[in-house]
Amino acid sequence: MKDFVIIGAAQAGLSMAYFLKQKQKDFLIIDREDQIGASWLNRWDSLKLFTPTEFNHLVGMPFPAPKGHYPNKFEVAAYFKQYVDTFQFPIQLNTLAERIEKKNDHFIITTNQKDISCKHVIIATGPFHIPYTPEFHKNLSDSIYQVHSNYYKTPAQLQKGSTLVVGGGDSGFQILDEISKNTKETTYFSGSTDIRTLPQEILGKTLWWWFTITGFLSFSKTSWIGKKISESKQPIIGTDVKSIISRNNVETVGHTLDAEANTIKTATKELTDIKNIIWATGYKPNFKWIENLELAEDGYPKHHRGISTTKGLYFIGLPWLHTRGSATLGGIKKDAKYLANKIL
Repeated sequence: MKDFVIIGAAQAGLSMAYFLKQKQKDFLIIDREDQIGASWLNRWDSLKLFTPTEFNHLVGMPFPAPKGHYPNKFEVAAYFKQYVDTFQFPIQLNTLAERIEKKNDHFIITTNQKDISCKHVIIATGPFHIPYTPEFHKNLSDSIYQVHSNYYKTPAQLQKGSTLVVGGGDSGFQILDEISKNTKETTYFSGSTDIRTLPQEILGKTLWWWFTITGFLSFSKTSWIGKKISESKQPIIGTDVKSIISRNNVETVGHTLDAEANTIKTATKELTDIKNIIWATGYKPNFKWIENLELAEDGYPKHHRGISTTKGLYFIGLPWLHTRGSATLGGIKKDAKYLANKIL
């Protein structure tokens, strides 16, 4: 029986592993993918971080890139692999946790390989679980190529013809930017254009430098300012939205309302010429595989800074686990250190 099992081998799981390794604890990391960094490699090819190198360091090992560089997904995955090799963490890949049940004073983790018993479980699977698409997407004709942003890679996978990008978050605008640059066909955008945008640099300093010195990343979710920040609509960072939607081949159509066969109803018009749809419509949390877990109204576990209401069960890497910085590559170390100290 292991003392600890960490489920998930991305930044959250690796950060926890660092502190357990320092305390010489008996632990194992399991991950459903076949390689380290797969959660990043599976995203679209042009993906880059919003944060420059100096804000991407995991605990104990700096990110291997010059200051001011914005790493792409391949560099992040390579960094994770180097991190694992450097600290020699025990990792079992191709292992999907299908169920967790507590039996007296220990847990049984049912996986696609074999059951694992342990005294403590740390869930580090992140916030992105089930790609969400509106129910009416099933009504569309098979002649329209549909893909969620989670599975979108490059414009090369699209059919010739017009494309509809649905979703006004960072992913939606980055994908809209890429597709509209690579085609003369009309690229429709469905979503709100009344959004705040922030540049990656202000007065010669990175946005994250300003966030750090103003304490923006350090306000807890229980503080008055933290509540206001977490409840407000997040700005788009580093993408020139106005420039993108003003392109000759980009047309905004408001929110997508319904669909049937080859007709898509939006707030401003009905579209009948769509050949491709990118659903950049976010994700839904999924923790149903954890027995008797107490969930909050938003579907995420009830917890205090990662300590759940089930003794011995912990979470790391959730959105706003404690602060806005909890969601960043470099900010995860503070949550991991706090949680490790509480556990140990």
